[in-house]
Order: sequence, then structure tokens, then C-alpha cells
Amino acid sequence: MARYTGPSWKLSRRLGISLSGTGKEIEKRPYAPGQHGPNQRKKLSEYGLQLQEKQKLRFMYGVNERQFKTIFNKAGKMQGKHGENFMILLETRLDNLVYRLGLARTRRAARQLVNHGHILVDGKRVDIPSYSVKPGQEISLREKSKNLTAVNEALEVNSYVPDYISFDADNKVGQFIRLPERSELAAEINEALIVEYYSR
Repeated sequence: MARYTGPSWKLSRRLGISLSGTGKEIEKRPYAPGQHGPNQRKKLSEYGLQLQEKQKLRFMYGVNERQFKTIFNKAGKMQGKHGENFMILLETRLDNLVYRLGLARTRRAARQLVNHGHILVDGKRVDIPSYSVKPGQEISLREKSKNLTAVNEALEVNSYVPDYISFDADNKVGQFIRLPERSELAAEINEALIVEYYSR
């Protein structure tokens, strides 16, 4: 299944969660899209709830179904809780960390920065958004890319950098310090339902 390229705001309203992280999508119209959106009282089955939770996380990180399942299986081979390990692995993706550093306003924009070769990991160009960053690695912009308008605008509006990464705003260099803890990740996601979905 190909990566979703349709309207992200409509998808956010359908799932009831801000996929961009800005909250703008559901601020104005906090109900499902469509003619009957405001009046829908449809109760989801147990399977429906599990599927919805899986779709929330998948679309939040912009991962296609095959990649998502591969990361889920990899998380199952690690020590600790399967669901937590899964979310931590998603968080270590390069495109996500570029977004977390504030170099892009959304994960989609961060993926584009990586794809176009603007991002360096430990001084080497990496153009694979799914690249798994290891603790201690440094993320920076190519010298030619440091004055990109999109990057500067994103940095102006970004006011929060998580504790598991450090960022030098003057040099536009970040470092992935450690793996995040579950409490530092999306609170609106119930990863136990995703584990149940794949355990059927």
C-alpha cells in the first residue's frame, strides 16, 4: 500500500487527532468530515478501535503499512514492552527527529528535507527518511541548506525540543542524546490496542 498523499486535515478530523502536531485541524471543526460529520454517533467495535489506533500512529509518522509492520516485528524482538519499544523505534526515524528539532513544521516537511539531501548525520549526507538514528549521533544541515527559508520559518515558530535531544540553534546542529521514555511520547496513543490488533 502506497503512502497516503491525500488531504491530511480531513484525515486528522476522521481519526480525531492532530496528525501535524499543530492542533489546527480539529480546532475549528472538532468532528469527522463529511455531510453527517457533526451528528455521527457511530460506536466502534473492539476491532474498529484497534484499527483506528493503529491508523492514528501510522499516519502520525507517515509510514506505509509494510514499513509499519516491519518496525512492529522488530520491536517484538527487543527486551521490554512490545508497544513501548515500537513507539520508541518510530521516534528514532531520521525524518521524525528532524521534525522534533524544529527544522521543519511537520513530519511531511521533514521527510522532504531528508529526501532532498539537506540533512547530515555525523557529517555524512543521509537521504533516507526511515534511517534509524542511534543515541550519540549528530544531526545537522548541509552548509548550503542552513539559510533555507522553510527551515528558518520553522525554527521561528518552534518553542519546544524534547529532553532526549539537544539543539544548538546558532549552528543548527542537534544531537540524539538517548532513547525517549514512553512518558515523553504521544499520550493520545494507546499502543496496547495496536499490539492486540497485530496479535489477532
